[in-house]
Amino acid sequence: MAAVKVLMFGRGVIASIYGWALEQAGHEVEFLVRPGRAAAYGDSVEMELVDRRRGSGNTQGTITWSPRYREELVPDDGFDVVVLSVGHHALGGAADFLAPRIGNATVLVFGNVWEEPLDAVAPLPAKQLVWGFPQAGGGFDAVGVLHGMLMRRVVFGPLDRGRPSDRERAVRDLFASAGLTVGEQQDIRGWLLAHFVADVGMHAAALRVGSLSAMIEKPRSFREAFLISRELLPVLRRRGVDLRGQRAALTLLRRPSWLMAAGVALATSLPLLRVSLAAHTDALAAEPVRVVLDALAEARRLGVPVPRLERAAALIPSGVREAVTG
Repeated sequence: MAAVKVLMFGRGVIASIYGWALEQAGHEVEFLVRPGRAAAYGDSVEMELVDRRRGSGNTQGTITWSPRYREELVPDDGFDVVVLSVGHHALGGAADFLAPRIGNATVLVFGNVWEEPLDAVAPLPAKQLVWGFPQAGGGFDAVGVLHGMLMRRVVFGPLDRGRPSDRERAVRDLFASAGLTVGEQQDIRGWLLAHFVADVGMHAAALRVGSLSAMIEKPRSFREAFLISRELLPVLRRRGVDLRGQRAALTLLRRPSWLMAAGVALATSLPLLRVSLAAHTDALAAEPVRVVLDALAEARRLGVPVPRLERAAALIPSGVREAVTG
């Protein structure tokens, strides 16, 4: 396909991995960063990447790559696609910033959502939005090397459960050009909410042991994670999610908890999952804390009892709560 002009919002893990993959596929990729960050980041990024696009799972080795940064954005900059992949709690601020600056660009909302999707990114125009979810992860180490993984599949879906629009098809083609397989979700809203609930359990359980990375050596933590997520299934029902339609996403939560935990504990021996978990070393970082607190607030609002989640949330120090909630 012809080269597409792509703007990655920020230079986080997801933006870096997919930005690199899209640039390798021949597209024009730039990263929008805060003023002063381009100089702070330097001329290059090093990545140790497990790349599963061809099914081999082999580490690429050390990739040294020079992203193109920009610190300003105006409507006439002519980007075709803006990839918005930030913590769910940062979506509103990012949308406020982007709305007057994107021109006619398509905006791919590419990550966790817990509010109603259109509310989460208001005031971005609905007709310019595409919804998806990355299948990649990792983290930067103390010296700035990105240790990550890139799966073959990426998830997309129309918010109205209809056929993909021209913009949605164009974004699918963009990612397919980078060797990625598109997984279509007919109910992307339900899928995103179900995925969020699964994340809640993991982040809540990590509060007890210190981090997701610490859970690798504490397999019993996975049982607690699944039980916390299971408490939240009535929240999904009350928000109108068809749980039968999300059987694949929720399969683990419907199995006996000991069997679920044993399976995941065994899976942590695989390099791919270890990379993902090992990168998350702080259970009190802003996004995991907000994941837990926002899920708890919604359960309380809907009158759903979640005693395990309540106990986990009580482990968050009051100073951290105040810092992440403003």
